[in-house]
Amino acid sequence: MTFDPQKFPINVPALKRRSVLQGAAAWAGAGVLGAAQAQAQTGKSAWPSKPIRIIVPYNAGGSTDVIARTIADAMGKRLGKPVVVENRGGASGILGMDAVAKSPADGHTLLVSLSTSMMVNQLLYTKLPYNPDKDFDLITQISTAPVVMVVHPSVPANNMVELLEYMKANKGKLSYGSWGQGSQAHLAGAYLSKVTGADMTHVAYKGEAPMLQNLLGGQLQMCFAGVAGAKPFVDTGRLKAIGLMGRLRAPTLPKVPTLHEQGLTDEAYSVVGWIGMGAPAGLPSEVIAQLYSMMQEIAKDSKMQEQIMNTGGVAVMGTPAAFQEVYKRDTPIWKALIAAADVKLD
Repeated sequence: MTFDPQKFPINVPALKRRSVLQGAAAWAGAGVLGAAQAQAQTGKSAWPSKPIRIIVPYNAGGSTDVIARTIADAMGKRLGKPVVVENRGGASGILGMDAVAKSPADGHTLLVSLSTSMMVNQLLYTKLPYNPDKDFDLITQISTAPVVMVVHPSVPANNMVELLEYMKANKGKLSYGSWGQGSQAHLAGAYLSKVTGADMTHVAYKGEAPMLQNLLGGQLQMCFAGVAGAKPFVDTGRLKAIGLMGRLRAPTLPKVPTLHEQGLTDEAYSVVGWIGMGAPAGLPSEVIAQLYSMMQEIAKDSKMQEQIMNTGGVAVMGTPAAFQEVYKRDTPIWKALIAAADVKLD
C-alpha cells in the first residue's frame, strides 16, 4: 500500500535554530538572567519565602510525576525550603491546570505537565475554565516525551509498510487503544485510521497501564504508547515496536526507526510530546530567571538524567523564549491533526 501524506497535509514550518537563538538572546538581553545572577551573588532574593508546591495534573506514579518528584527533591536541596508535589489528576489534566491558573503568581506554585494538558487541551475542548495562552507563564521545556506504535505479536507486521498493508486488508476489523479521549495516542491513532481509510475502532482507557494489558491480551491489535511503558514488553518480545513519532529515535529504543524514516513524512507524525514547567501568569521576571537557572543546574544531576532517560525522552531545558517558540510551532500542527481526525470534546 502506498501512503500519500499529501491527501491530508499538515504543513507547518519547522522550528529554526536561528529563531531559538534569537529568542534566547532577547531573553538574556533583557537582563533577566543577569538579575538572577546578581541576586544569587547578593543573597537578597525574597524568593522563596515559604514552601513550594509543584502541581502535576495527573495521578501519582506516571512518568511526569516521577520527573516532578526528582525536580522537587533537587530544588528543595538547593533552596533549603520544602518542595512538595501535589497530584491533581482528573478531567484530562484540566483540574490540575485550573488549580495552577488560579494560584498566586509568586513562584510558590509551579506546574510540571505534559504538552497534552499545557497545549493540546485548548484545541480539543469547547470550554476550559482557564485560558492557556493568558493564564500561564512558560519556564522551560524539560524533556521530550516520545510515543511508539506497538502491535500484538499476532499482527503480521514488523514495520510500517507491512502494518499499512495489514490495515488495508482488514478494513473495519481492527481496534487501537489510547490512555484517554484526546490523548496523543488517541489523536495519532484516529489520524492514522482516517488517512489510510482503515476505519479502526478506538478504545479509550483510564490510563496507559490497562491499555497495554489489553493489547498484551489480544483485545487490541495496536496502539501508540509511551516509550517507558512499552519498552519492557518490546524487550521481552511480548509486543512488537513498529515506529516512533517524532524525527529522532529514542535513546532507550535505538533500533526502532521513526515513522518519518518509514515514509510517513507529514508533520502529524513528526510532532512529539514534551514535559514542561510552567507557573501562573504574571510571575516576576527575576523569579522566572532563578527557576530557569536552577533547572539548568538540575539538568546536570545524574538522577535527573537517569529519570528522563527512563521515560525514553531527551533532556531539553531550553530558555523560556525557546519554550515559547516550541509552543508556537507545535500548536498549529496539533490543531490541524485534531481537525483531520475530527475529534472534539465537551
